[in-house]
Amino acid sequence: MRSHFNRSALVRQLAGWLPVSADVPRQDMAERLGEWLNVADAIALHSAHQTLPSVTARRAAVKNNAADAQAELQRLRATLSQSITTPPQPPVDASDAEFAPHHQRCLDQQRRMEMGIDALRGHLRQTLAATSPRLAQLAALDATLDQMLGGREQRLLAGLPAFLKARFEHQRQTHPDTWPPLFEQDLQQALLAELDLRLQPVLGMIEALAQAPAKPH
Repeated sequence: MRSHFNRSALVRQLAGWLPVSADVPRQDMAERLGEWLNVADAIALHSAHQTLPSVTARRAAVKNNAADAQAELQRLRATLSQSITTPPQPPVDASDAEFAPHHQRCLDQQRRMEMGIDALRGHLRQTLAATSPRLAQLAALDATLDQMLGGREQRLLAGLPAFLKARFEHQRQTHPDTWPPLFEQDLQQALLAELDLRLQPVLGMIEALAQAPAKPH
């Protein structure tokens, strides 16, 4: 649990931009998650877990639902990825010293991700809830965890522009004549890594839907 195998691509990338510190605290996943939940959150999560077995739902065509959900995910990922990887027009010049346009671009992409993924995540919960009692339980648990942890996650992701600003200054100082494509690559990689991070709950629900037993005849 103390290895780095569970770090997201975004965390690994941002960590690679920072100086190595010998005093980084070593906490396992449970310890770090515990810092995100206060006593009230723990009580609410326990209560939600206790009510999960009472959730009922009608069965639906699981195979078609999983294929449709996967197609929706691919369309959304492609749309958001294309938006992220489309370079600004006009191109950035090496003489440009203002970070503000890049900051705004980052915020715009984050808003697009949040809106698109939230809509798909909500639709998936509805699909799971209508498929089987077990998947309805998963949908209810995802909604509870989103309510508890979503705000904290958004606040952490809102710090990405600060990392990008530091990277912007670093590239300008170390590559004064050729920094624009280098920084553009950094910005795109960071936002694509954030996209992968935001999609993790969606991927989990689609995987659960795909593994669900088909409706009996």
